[in-house]
Amino acid sequence: MPSLQDFIRLFGSADERTRLEMLLELSERLPPLPPELEQASLREQARVPECQSPVYLWIELDAQGRIHLQADVPREAPTVRGFVALLREAFEGREGAEIWSAPPDLLNRLGLTQALGMQRIRGLEAIYRRLLAEIKRRLAAQEA
Repeated sequence: MPSLQDFIRLFGSADERTRLEMLLELSERLPPLPPELEQASLREQARVPECQSPVYLWIELDAQGRIHLQADVPREAPTVRGFVALLREAFEGREGAEIWSAPPDLLNRLGLTQALGMQRIRGLEAIYRRLLAEIKRRLAAQEA
């Protein structure tokens, strides 16, 4: 699976239109949500409220400290869905400690800040911040 740095290089070498096309392609790669996460109470806890599209993230660390990410984003929001798929591919199975090297300005490094509107950027930034914060929280709990 590509790392976050791989995605940054790939997106950074593409023009604006190609970046958006890559997000659309990634949106098709987001796997379906496991049935056990479909419960309404679990969904509400996983919601990213700052995002206009309904985005749900489930983040787990296994006993070896590896990240496992499940997500649900409607197909009607392909840009958001593609970004979440990118995050899932970049972080899935990686050691939680790798989160400390994740750049805070990921959207800028991917070249998406120029390609998307301000409202969409705010939503994607909220998704990314939530992912980083939740992984850091779980790492701290695991170490305690």
